[in-house]
Amino acid sequence: MKITLLTVGKTEDAYIREGIDKFVKRLKHYIKLDIIDLPELKNTKALTQDQQKSKEAEMILKKVTNTDHVVLLDEKGLEFNSVQFADYIDKKGISSVQNLVFVIGGPYGFDASVYQRANDKLALSRMTFSHQMVRLFFTEQLYRAFTIIKGEPYHHQ
Repeated sequence: MKITLLTVGKTEDAYIREGIDKFVKRLKHYIKLDIIDLPELKNTKALTQDQQKSKEAEMILKKVTNTDHVVLLDEKGLEFNSVQFADYIDKKGISSVQNLVFVIGGPYGFDASVYQRANDKLALSRMTFSHQMVRLFFTEQLYRAFTIIKGEPYHHQ
């Protein structure tokens, strides 16, 4: 199984990039992880929120295939603790999922077309975080999940 993290926009703050890079490097021992940063939309002041979501949806949907298992990181998604998330990842790895694609959308969320394509929705928290912070939190949780799956001592209960 391969995991792809698909994001709208780039991580601008160096300290967040450093944290993400730290966990991406650690994840190489467990899984093939691709991070695809889609470009932020330009001249958005002339666009409504729905128009922005629609344009972002076009970019997102071009990057996923029919066989990808698409998971939106969405505030309305299922909430897992770290052990439950590890179990979720493990079950996807055991099943026929070839590419597990996690998607972090733009500032206004996802267009209806992206929700229709998604297989699952997961929430990292009920709180709202910046899109940059979500990337860091997600990569850390992904690393944590693999250490839990492998029975390694990173996670404490």
